[in-house]
Amino acid sequence: MKHFPIFLAVEGRRIVLSGGGDAAMAKLRLLMKTEAHLTVIAADIADDIHKWASQGKLRIIERAMEPGDALCAALFYAANEDDAEDARVSAIANAEGALFNIVDNLADSQFITPAIVDRDPVTVAIGTEGAAPVLARAIKADLEERLPTSLGILARIGKSFRHAVEVLPMGRKRRDFWSSFYFNAGPKAIAEAGETGVIPALEMLLDNHIMADTKEGHVDLVGAGPGDPELLTLKARNALDKADIVIHDRLVTGEILELARREAIIIDAGKTGFGPSMKQEDIDALIVQHALDGHHVVRLKAGDPTVFGRLDEEIEALEAADVSYRIIPGITAASAAVANIGQSLTKRGRNSAVRLITGHDTKGYADHDWAALAQPGEVAAIYMGKKSARFIQGRLLMHGADPATPVTIIENVSRADQQIIATTLAELEPTLTQADLQGPAITFYGLAPRDAASQIENIREFA
Repeated sequence: MKHFPIFLAVEGRRIVLSGGGDAAMAKLRLLMKTEAHLTVIAADIADDIHKWASQGKLRIIERAMEPGDALCAALFYAANEDDAEDARVSAIANAEGALFNIVDNLADSQFITPAIVDRDPVTVAIGTEGAAPVLARAIKADLEERLPTSLGILARIGKSFRHAVEVLPMGRKRRDFWSSFYFNAGPKAIAEAGETGVIPALEMLLDNHIMADTKEGHVDLVGAGPGDPELLTLKARNALDKADIVIHDRLVTGEILELARREAIIIDAGKTGFGPSMKQEDIDALIVQHALDGHHVVRLKAGDPTVFGRLDEEIEALEAADVSYRIIPGITAASAAVANIGQSLTKRGRNSAVRLITGHDTKGYADHDWAALAQPGEVAAIYMGKKSARFIQGRLLMHGADPATPVTIIENVSRADQQIIATTLAELEPTLTQADLQGPAITFYGLAPRDAASQIENIREFA
């Protein structure tokens, strides 16, 4: 992020603009929506700007800008449509302490003006750091269609009513009140009685929420997918948007956590294989306690919580405490990873079943039916297989597996830094040692990336 988005207080402050042509008018149409004191400085000023000045919307200085013109200005815009003049006036403004923007010159500007959806006092700013103005305009158009024009009226009235709502406890109960107002009672009141009907609707809604019983806590056991936020399900997104508490494991990415409500409390309950970990019983107790306190809890697990996620233990703890819950499945690391190497987990004539196995469990290295896995054509997705690679390799070779069996390791599945390593069973352990993988990885036994698999088939045909 090269430009940090902020909303600058400009009420009663100066904004100075140098320029009097089309670029200046385009910027002024936006600036006149603010409550700032606007000053336009230019030797040649368009008729429309003179008209706005006569209406008291701005002040004109009809000459070229001089030192002292930008003193005490919060913002300065150079809109002369002349590179040399824009550079000259911007240098003056900068020396006099104003943040400056040169219209259509991103590189030399101190700030940029985003595309804006105006539902005053609700303002949505959209920026692409100059990379894709067309995309910003498309997003703006989409939001303008989705946000009703009455939203600004509701927000203004709601702001004046906030003090009265403080009678409700902070958190879920107050949030439920405002949600009901903005998405149900408020729009309904405007549709039925206009703006005058909003305050009575607010008062009635507040009385109902004061008298209502406190809602019981609830837990969503949510699959966060393999890491890419775009692979998160809609139900998972909605759960994160409503959560008071998010309890996540170590493999949930920061990009996923960014989707939680800003007010939500984020708790890291991570575990590390063969390393320091929060005990499962402590995690169970943490989830239950926050739910009993009346919170909406999201237990966020990487991938799918039903796959090596200790889900049963958490459900048993919730049922013992009589806490309501639901399971929101996620895309498994295996599904995302196999898609990324262009293969399927099962294939007619190769394997009619696939095994999802773990390299280690709570007792150490996990044992499996190695004799069955060693048979030709078998496929297994091995979770937590990095540190147990030598153990797995040894067991499979001991039970007669072909040393040339393809093996694929995918690190950081679905993320921007994903790495795919193709090897064989014979070279598995040394390959992992050489790669020195730092991120989470899944290992496919019996599968090669599609390109590598094609090459193997060609070699077999001509052998």
